This record gives sequence, structure tokens and C-alpha cells, in this order.
Amino acid sequence: MLDVTVIEDPEAAAVSLDPVRARLLAELAAGPASAAMLAGKVGLPRQKVNYHLKTLERHGLVELAGERRKGNVTERMMRATAASYVISPQALAAVQPDPDRFRDQLSARWLLALGARLVRDVGLLVTGAAKARKRLATYALDGEVTFASAADRAAFIEELTAGVSALIRKYHDGDAEAGRPHRIVVAVHPTVKPEAAAEPEAVPRTEAVAGPEAVEPPAGPETTH
Repeated sequence: MLDVTVIEDPEAAAVSLDPVRARLLAELAAGPASAAMLAGKVGLPRQKVNYHLKTLERHGLVELAGERRKGNVTERMMRATAASYVISPQALAAVQPDPDRFRDQLSARWLLALGARLVRDVGLLVTGAAKARKRLATYALDGEVTFASAADRAAFIEELTAGVSALIRKYHDGDAEAGRPHRIVVAVHPTVKPEAAAEPEAVPRTEAVAGPEAVEPPAGPETTH
């Protein structure tokens, strides 16, 4: 079972958003179970649960884990294909965000567009790397900083921009014949409070994500750094 996987197909996305099927996915992420075992947990007849399981299986969200005999009946033990799922903007291809439509480094909506593209691109790369049996080279940095004032936050962003820009200028080689372009995304946003959505003056969170477009040649399982 994968830790997380990206749903790119629109029909699979619609299937996963059904409340009953989402509940079944959550139960199967905890461990294999049969339709009969799940029926009591979700309060539905076994036949109804079996119908939902077949729909989830058809879209690759659950898979057969094995079979077991119970009396004169052979039960199919199903499991989720991942512990959690992310729906890619690719599932809404016609209306997915496009950060190239406008650039505003201080716009929260532009940050959302960048985040959506990150999910879409990395999802496509993960799928491609799995099919090619290659390792996907990525890197992510997640941190949290508390600023004493808005002036400190502004100074931090200025230094961050200058530092990252200097690194890009230092290592970028547009003439490298065998070079592989990498995308760099750096984001600063207020930390979301557990009990409610963050307010504008909440403590900002700094995140940096680099390299979602690199695929290394060695065959083997996917690795994320």
C-alpha cells in the first residue's frame, strides 16, 4: 500500500468523493476487509457494500488482498491501494488553475495556483516513474517560523528571495545538452490554526519545494527525499 497517491482520472475522483465510498476507503486503509465485515461498520447491507467495492476496484482505488473461506462462502478481502489520496487538478483539466495566467508573488490565489500545479506535475511524474520502474528524484523542505513583526517578515522574504535567486543563477545551465529542468517553488503563508482557518495576521509558515521534474535512470522503487 502506498502512503499517498494522486487521483488524476475525473471518474475516479467522482467515485472517491461519494461519502459512503470515502468511508469504505478509510476503513480499508486501516486493513483488509470483506464486504460482510464492512457492512456492519458502515450500516449498509452486504450487497450494497459489495457494489461500492466493485466500483472502487474498477477505478483502481481498492484491490484484492486475498480470499478466505467462511462456511460455504469464499469472501474477497479487499484493501485500499493507498493510505490517503489527493485529487489532482488534472481531474478538472478544463478549469484547472494556471499560474502562468498572472504572476503576483503576494497573491494567495496565485500561491494556490502554484500549489495546484505542483500536485498535478508531481502526480504525473509519480505515475510515469512507477510505469517506467524508475526512481523519482524530489526534495521538499517544510519549516515554521514565528516573526516578531511584519517588518521582520518582509526582511525575511527579501533575504529568501535574494538567496534562492542567487542559487538559481549559480547552478542554472541552459546550455547543458543532457541537462534536466527542475522547478523550484518557495512559499510563505500563515500557519492554519487547528480549530479554525488562519487569519491574515497569523504566524506565517515557510515551505520550499524543489525538483519535481527530475527522474533518475536507476530502476527500483520510488523514493522521495
